[in-house]
Amino acid sequence: MPNSTVALKILLMTTALFGTIPMSLAFAAEGGESSRTLEDTRSRSSLKTNTALFHLPVYSPSPTPSPLTIVDNLTQKETPQGSQQQLLESLSQTTDPNTETPSVYQLSDVQPTDWAYQALQSLVERYGCITGYPDRAFRGNRGMTRYEFAAGLNACLDKINEFIKTQTENFVTKEDLLALQKLQEEFAAELASLRGRIDTLEARAASLENNQFSPTTKLYGLTFFNITGLATNGTIRAEGITPFIASRDATGNPIQRRVNAKSEITVSHLVWLTLISSFTGKDSLLMTLATGNGNPGINNFMSAGQTFKSGIPFGVQTAGPVANELIVRELRYSFPIGDSVMVFVGPRVNWFSYFDENVFAPYNFAGVTSFNAMNSPLLGNTARGAGAVVEWFINKQFELHTGYLVENNEFLSGVRTAADPTKGFFGRPNVLTAELVYKPTSKANIRFIYSHNNFPDNDSGQLDVSAPIAGVLDDGYGGKLGGASSHTVGINFDWLVNPHFGLFGRYFYASTQLQVKNGPNQTVNVQNFQAGLAFPDLGKQGALGTLSFVIPMDIISGKKFFVSGAGNGATQYEIEANYFLPLTDHIAIAPSLYVIKNLNNFSNNPTVFLGTLRMQFSF
Repeated sequence: MPNSTVALKILLMTTALFGTIPMSLAFAAEGGESSRTLEDTRSRSSLKTNTALFHLPVYSPSPTPSPLTIVDNLTQKETPQGSQQQLLESLSQTTDPNTETPSVYQLSDVQPTDWAYQALQSLVERYGCITGYPDRAFRGNRGMTRYEFAAGLNACLDKINEFIKTQTENFVTKEDLLALQKLQEEFAAELASLRGRIDTLEARAASLENNQFSPTTKLYGLTFFNITGLATNGTIRAEGITPFIASRDATGNPIQRRVNAKSEITVSHLVWLTLISSFTGKDSLLMTLATGNGNPGINNFMSAGQTFKSGIPFGVQTAGPVANELIVRELRYSFPIGDSVMVFVGPRVNWFSYFDENVFAPYNFAGVTSFNAMNSPLLGNTARGAGAVVEWFINKQFELHTGYLVENNEFLSGVRTAADPTKGFFGRPNVLTAELVYKPTSKANIRFIYSHNNFPDNDSGQLDVSAPIAGVLDDGYGGKLGGASSHTVGINFDWLVNPHFGLFGRYFYASTQLQVKNGPNQTVNVQNFQAGLAFPDLGKQGALGTLSFVIPMDIISGKKFFVSGAGNGATQYEIEANYFLPLTDHIAIAPSLYVIKNLNNFSNNPTVFLGTLRMQFSF
């Protein structure tokens, strides 16, 4: 065969084999991975990155993506099984005349039924300008970078030069020209299509470069518009002089108040803006800015120490101590150690991003949405703090998350514990948490959690924390405490039974040791329970309906130590129904209804109905 024809065939086969897969320009592809378009790749990457923003999956029971993968999506890179350097070395070896050219049969993952088998066979056996990895694998279904494409094309061009040098007589014959003309005619449509797609890609790349927010930083946003209202009959019994101050009367009983259960319909907003930067392609610097003005009316009816503990939609809140104030909600830096460990450090790390997650209670708010249902009310007293979290992806079935944080909560004003020189990094409150995640199948997750908290007393010598105790405690007689510590253990699971039905739930037990200043230490034991049903794709693909039953805090022992929160001995419980309906990829509406019984743990309190309609925008 004349060498010019050989050269041309090598070029055509190289373009078909290499140029089509990473750029999705295959004119000979018959489907599968090779037929994905650039737009498909972009949308998948965007979905993963937005999911990673809140560290939770989007209605998928699949394991939470490794942060290593998340950062690669951010920087538009892949982490293949074999390194790119291996491939470049393999390609460069093909130009070495002393290198033995393998047979295509020696490539362990290439089958005669593969659509590009003949092209690969020619390039490997006949022309010797393509080989596999050193482990005799070709890995033809994975994408490749422009550098790899350039290396492969260069190897084949070197072969062309060898053919040219070895024969100069009759280099271009009439037969060659006829063969060239025939090939041009045969592939005219494909070449025209290829040229047009390349032009389109170049235009898109230029547009992205001219309009990008930053070469190293991406901006994501989540915005809520909320319409909220509640209804009940009669007055509400609550403990505490106000929702924030509790005391005992002269007889030693908790002071109670009665509240007129009237609240007007409100309209509020909450905005999160997250900036994610990567400097090495595997690390990430995350900063979330937030502002909001939500004021759930039910907080006015709560016993002291129990605000945001009763059927309150998560999106109906201020982002900080003052409404409409712009605050830094989260600030942390992450980096990998090896291939399976990710480290997160920072002055304001979000505890909920790494512990007590649930597929049907994600932080894109597509599932359950109340404070009591999204996470266990017995966890997360140090919601945001300074410190570190380490995630170890042991294998496909097991993950281990550990972390230590010192309180740095954006909802509390002034210099916080972590930054206070009189308290510092080991001051109270702080939390040490460990979570083992077990995935028995790709559709189920089981999380075993242990959390140890240390608490200070408040200015009145009382224990006033948000978890694991919802309320205000003293020594049982109006005396002061010197702080407390708690041990909380529990289990959290989600299971996609079939594509349209799932189960989820939690059980947690907490034991809190009260450090009494004038007497022996005392113990309070509480538990929390949740059971839920999930209905993915309810009415529309991407929609999600959930129904959840929650007991926020059942007091097992130690009721006498509650200055506020124990009520008359009843147990509060809630039923929550949510429906998330995506209108587009970035806009959704989500109605929710909460039914609350035995509010404030008083059996004679009327049933409270709270509803909200949320308009959600994400970008």
